Amino acid sequence: MPIGGFVVHVQPEEKEELLRELSRHPQVEVFGHDEKGHLIVVLETETSEEMEALVEELSRLRGVINFNLAYLHAEDEVKKIEAGEIKPEIRFHRLRPEESS
Repeated sequence: MPIGGFVVHVQPEEKEELLRELSRHPQVEVFGHDEKGHLIVVLETETSEEMEALVEELSRLRGVINFNLAYLHAEDEVKKIEAGEIKPEIRFHRLRPEESS
């Protein structure tokens, strides 16, 4: 189960509405915020893909300027990958020597 800590910067005038919206998501916990529009947010999801989708969704909310990862813990997911229980989708590939020129 990945757990990610994020620093979110929002437009100060949109902060209160955004806090209400974030409180509607059971995977989201806001640990703090200030008058300048900085929020400390922790996300906890079942998979990395779910976290990526949630970050994408939350990043599009009205007033969000940026949504920056500060910390990610996914040790149990790594163990599942190593045991062959899950296979993550790889969205990039290594260039072959002939492709790099």
